[in-house]
Formats: sequence, structure tokens, C-alpha cells
Amino acid sequence: MISFSVWDIVRNLLLALRWTVLLSLASFALGGMLGLIVLFLRSSKQAWLRRLTKMYIELFQGTPLLMQLFLAFFGLALFGLEVPAWLAAGLALTCWSSAYLAEIWRGCVDAIPRGQWEASSCLAMSYMQQMRHVILPQALRIAIPPTVGFSVQIVKGTAVTSIIGFVELSKAGTMITNATFQPFTVYALVALMYFALCWPLSKYSQFLERKFNAAHRH
Repeated sequence: MISFSVWDIVRNLLLALRWTVLLSLASFALGGMLGLIVLFLRSSKQAWLRRLTKMYIELFQGTPLLMQLFLAFFGLALFGLEVPAWLAAGLALTCWSSAYLAEIWRGCVDAIPRGQWEASSCLAMSYMQQMRHVILPQALRIAIPPTVGFSVQIVKGTAVTSIIGFVELSKAGTMITNATFQPFTVYALVALMYFALCWPLSKYSQFLERKFNAAHRH
């Protein structure tokens, strides 16, 4: 039987870790951009746009991510659209994250006192100008903790993509365990790597909160 050292296991896990990082970054960035678009459309004066974006949000919040991944990979194939696992994973995670981020940010915008809207209206600002210069800068400070908290959920959510064969950190852990028969060592290392990704995000969130609070006081 082939012997695997701890370094052999770590080296192989690190190769998979980069795909977890790349998928997390792409899903958060693209999901954030799409979520911002959904946020603006959610506040549109057009009733049909508001209903459409509400349905979009409810669809992705009301169904399991596992099912969304399955449909993105196997469902599209039924229509002759063969997509690689990484693309299906990125598509599903982007749509899923955009729905949650849009609702997180909508809550932050709604938390801004109505007087701020009225004051900016008195300055003859358009809706977009109000959002850009008055509302969003204030909502940003409120949005930091839940947004960073959700980014941690995205990192951990990448583990579900193994259902469609995407080899990220947890999938690699399973494959290495099957080869080495060292589940405790492998999964302990996997857990440490997830922690190494998520813990700095929470510390960065605290740093940003202190920075914004200090700027607000001054």
C-alpha cells in the first residue's frame, strides 16, 4: 500500500484550496454586482420590475443551493447545454449569493431614516444621485457585518459543489481520504484550511466597522 505523509496530504489539499478560493471570490464579486442590480430594480417605479425581482429573490432564497447546483449542471444538459462543473458551480453560486446580498443591502437601505431621503429631495437630486451621494454611503456602514458574514457562508457553500463533481477543498478531502485511509488527519486539515479562510474575513469586518465608526465620529 502506498504511504502518504502529512505533507503529501497538505500539498494535495492546497491544490484544491485554490479552486475554493477562486470560486468564492468569483461568486461573491459577480453575485455582488448582480445583487446591486437587483437592489435597484427592487426599488423601481415599475411594478412589474419589482414583482420580477421579488420572484427572483424568493426563488433562490426559497430553494436549497444543492438543488440549484443540480439544475445548473444536469438541468441545462437536458436542453443540450453541456457546461463544465466549474461553470455550473459559479453560475449557481452567483445567482444564489446575488439574491441574498440584494436582500441584505435592501434592509440596510431601508434602515436609513426617511428624513435623509426627504433632505436629498429638497436638493433636487434624482433617485440615482440620492442613492450614490446620500443613502449608499450610510447604508455601507450598516451593511459591513452581514455582508462579510455572508461571504463566509459563500466560502463554506462551495463545499456543496462536490455534488456535481467540482473538485474543491471538501471534495479533495473525500478523495484523499479514500486513497490514504486517514480520515481524521485529512478532515482535520480541511477544517483548519476552511478556518484559515473564514477567520480573517471576520477580523477584517471588525476592522472596517471600527474604521467607519471612527470616521463617523469625526
